[in-house]
Amino acid sequence: MKFLTPRVATTWATATLLGALLLAGPASAAGWTVDTAHSKLGFTGSQSGTAFSGQFTRWDATIDFDPANPAIGHATVTIDMASAKTGDVQKDQSLPEADWFSTKAFPKAVFEATSFKAKGGNQYDAVGTLTIRGIKKDVTLPFTLAVAGGKAHAVGKLDLVRTDYGVGQGAWGDGKMVALAVSVTVDLTATAK
Repeated sequence: MKFLTPRVATTWATATLLGALLLAGPASAAGWTVDTAHSKLGFTGSQSGTAFSGQFTRWDATIDFDPANPAIGHATVTIDMASAKTGDVQKDQSLPEADWFSTKAFPKAVFEATSFKAKGGNQYDAVGTLTIRGIKKDVTLPFTLAVAGGKAHAVGKLDLVRTDYGVGQGAWGDGKMVALAVSVTVDLTATAK
């Protein structure tokens, strides 16, 4: 029986979205260019009580953010769901299948931040939507941001329930083998345009 981690799907999409939001923090320029070679969109989950992790290897982000007016910021992160990798052959073969990401029908996941909220210090929220498998939900992605010399580094995590997005159907839907809770992790580096 093949295994597709629900956390992988949710984490991947969330990670990508979070990355865009994190890089959109307080900087002197409105636009940011994400350095994908030095950034990571990851996910974590649990199967039979054992934690696992993975990452999305193909994604892109468009980020516009003015620290003087974060509410008008905008970010879009598009993730190639077929690029999810865990390093486990069985999981990596299962993730694209219909019960999990269903990449033939839903090749992309999209996070769109329609505004940002400053929470004090270097902490922010990216407020928007996450769409996985055609299911769109409101999300708030918390992140920390450090900006220096035209470079930004953002780190964040979004906790999700995979079945809210239809990830892990059939025998995988009850959470007995693969936990319903997944986390998307983002560690992004960007340069001001």
